[in-house]
Amino acid sequence: MTLHSPTNSSNRHDVLILGGGLMGLAIAHQLARRGCAVTVLSRRRSEAAGFVAAGMLAPHAEGLSGNLLRLGQLSLERVPRWVAQIEADSGLPCGLRATGIVVPFLDAKERDCYPTAAFGEALNRERLEQLLPGIAPTWQAGLLFDQDGQIDNRRQLMRSLESACVDRGVNFQEGVEVLDVLQRDGRLHGVQTRDSEGQLATLECTTAVLCSGAWSAQLLPELPVFPVKGQMVSLQTPRGALKHVIFGPGTYLVPREDGLVVVGATSEPEAGFKEGLTPQGQQHLNQGIAALLPEAVNWPPMERWWGFRPCTPDEGPLLGEGPIQGLWLACGHHRNGVLLAAITTELLADAITGHATACDAKELLNAFRWDRFRDDMTQNKAPERASRGQGGLKPMKRESDQPSVRQP
Repeated sequence: MTLHSPTNSSNRHDVLILGGGLMGLAIAHQLARRGCAVTVLSRRRSEAAGFVAAGMLAPHAEGLSGNLLRLGQLSLERVPRWVAQIEADSGLPCGLRATGIVVPFLDAKERDCYPTAAFGEALNRERLEQLLPGIAPTWQAGLLFDQDGQIDNRRQLMRSLESACVDRGVNFQEGVEVLDVLQRDGRLHGVQTRDSEGQLATLECTTAVLCSGAWSAQLLPELPVFPVKGQMVSLQTPRGALKHVIFGPGTYLVPREDGLVVVGATSEPEAGFKEGLTPQGQQHLNQGIAALLPEAVNWPPMERWWGFRPCTPDEGPLLGEGPIQGLWLACGHHRNGVLLAAITTELLADAITGHATACDAKELLNAFRWDRFRDDMTQNKAPERASRGQGGLKPMKRESDQPSVRQP
């Protein structure tokens, strides 16, 4: 990036947050709690992935492994305290629920081979039916991850976070697009922006956090982030009809407290940033519902939407220092953004403010450095996830991914 001559100049900002989604709001809130002057720049708040995701807190149910599993576990441990801070500042609930998550399998052999099987309770068919009345007969075994849960990010968490940020004095500039990141001798100097009326401005700063989700590579092309589109639907159910989250292959059902069930999600890397629902995507969701819980096909749909997951080649986030000194990264969280928000917020806030970080957590910043792919920068595809079922719904074909996030 080259330094531009400013069209308009503004006061220097302590920390700029580039992106007003879940990650941007969470980091802005935490930095403000630590005394930083924070400004959030957001092109369209509705694009944020936090308004689209199902809100599962599921490092074990997702079958994560290695550093990503450890990152998820550390975040899961921190979620209750993180939520308590947000609720205390906002006075609004975040919708955190310890529902547990059930992962069904075709048989016990498949169940016992699951990467995180050791962290769950093994279920036979009888126990599976007790937890999930009406589950399709295809599924003869399962795992209950009682420690995993969910949060109503779409209707509660995001609203609560916005209010908490306001309470802590965070400044918001909505309808502002960041056009360029400005540097001088390898150090961050500011950003060039354009507002909704087309006016250009230069905001000076020496510290910023890139939280632009699937669009992060549009600002920094060297970042290996690309969009994977997903379509979702919510169903109105009889209250209490589904008490646990069902995490099946290619489809999941997440029951909310008010009786809605969120169903997701397609995986469409070939769609790029193309917006809108498609007949194929909605059919995929319907097939997934029928394959897991046949009676649910009769539950009336209430809302349909889509979004863009910010993906990386190994499906892990980009965290810590970026390619420009003073520019920090918190992007590329793929399908685990809600889960990883608590630990991402802590790690970035500690690093930016110079607070001591637990050794095991600090090591993870290095594990998720943005340049960990340098040895294979020609790689432009996300890895295939293992298919768990021959008789169940298979995930949509994975091709080259490119990050992007859009939520209605």
